[in-house]
Amino acid sequence: MPSREIHKKEPPRAWQRMLSGRRLDLLDPSPLDIEIDDIAHGLARVARWNGQTHGSHAFSVAQHSVLVEMIGRQLSPGLGPKEQLAIVLHDAAEYVIGDMISPFKAALGMDYKTFEARLQAAIHIRFGLPATLSPSLTALTKTADKAAAFYEATRLAGFEEEEALRFFGRPPKLNRDTEAFLVPLPTDEAKQLMVQRVEVLSQDIDALSTAKE
Repeated sequence: MPSREIHKKEPPRAWQRMLSGRRLDLLDPSPLDIEIDDIAHGLARVARWNGQTHGSHAFSVAQHSVLVEMIGRQLSPGLGPKEQLAIVLHDAAEYVIGDMISPFKAALGMDYKTFEARLQAAIHIRFGLPATLSPSLTALTKTADKAAAFYEATRLAGFEEEEALRFFGRPPKLNRDTEAFLVPLPTDEAKQLMVQRVEVLSQDIDALSTAKE
């Protein structure tokens, strides 16, 4: 009988090539393969509310990330640059996994949360942050995130105020600069906004570290 050549099936690809040239292993993400330009590029193209918002442009996760940090600073004016950077990066894992609405995350269960946590930890390490944030900073970020969601929901996503209050609670009143920020930006502007904010905070962290030496 003629011999049959046995072809081994290759395992499914579990990495993503980024525009920076990095190849991110999704099963075991390395901080060395994470770049802010890739993160901001991806998040600027991920729409909040599945794109169901008013305006000529989507309200991107990149813009949302900066909005949440602005609200975080308003709620806690004494935040240091490391804490501010952690808040800016709170949704950074979504540059790979996208912005899934909360009901869908709940349906996927723990596997999704485990993957998201692993990637988020690698992102934190890449930018000199603890892999796991303190409970107080985590709580502040969640409060600022819910406040951002309330204003996005009512100003952009068609929610009535009473409906938004049920889902997100009563938010703090925004200052003028933060209020004006609730206008969806073009993709490139949202990307550059996030890149610049991360770069400024990283420089502030380096300056503080140098001053302590």
